[in-house]
Amino acid sequence: MRARLALLALAAAALVAAKPPLRFQPDPSSVIAAEIAFNRLAQEKGQSTAFAETAADDAVMFVPQKVLAKEWLKKQANPAASVRWSTSVVYVSCDGNLAASTGNWTRPDGSVGYYSTIWRRGKKGRWLWIMDHGDTLTSARAAPEFLSGKVATCKRGPQGDAPPPPPAPSKKGDAPPPPDESLLWSADVATDGSRQVTVRMWTGAAYETVIDDTVRAGS
Repeated sequence: MRARLALLALAAAALVAAKPPLRFQPDPSSVIAAEIAFNRLAQEKGQSTAFAETAADDAVMFVPQKVLAKEWLKKQANPAASVRWSTSVVYVSCDGNLAASTGNWTRPDGSVGYYSTIWRRGKKGRWLWIMDHGDTLTSARAAPEFLSGKVATCKRGPQGDAPPPPPAPSKKGDAPPPPDESLLWSADVATDGSRQVTVRMWTGAAYETVIDDTVRAGS
């Protein structure tokens, strides 16, 4: 009897181990919901608190040099009133695990600017930001009448036009999964603090640059 129970336990463990990784649809609305919740959290709990609570462990921001966000945010007090922001457009990778959002922000003093944020699926499918940056503007960018979301075309895989297989689940919590290369981003920072943030999306024939932000030194 004990031997039979042991075999059953081993079989159950094997079934759990064989469970396929979670798959997520490339859903821009889930990123929009995360942005709305992020903004609301900033108004309710404070700007620095909201940024820290929604950041992945390896998230980076620029002050103006690149820093690990959570380490830097630990030393920052919440301002008396948080900046407010609104998303204009969201781009999501083919596998639904990476996204980029961009839009406008307004400070309590009335100054305006833009932002761009890179999001990655974390534990249990929660969106966590991994890069956030922005800059001031003399006047706000024109906001679209309707918020839009776009999904990258799947890159050609080993079986013709079939999408690539889903990545294996990570054992390190928020460690990035292998990218599907349908949504690429880069953030290049110069020694003077200027930077270039670029996001490119695969269209099926080529990469289209969908976000191209240039921040001058001293901004």
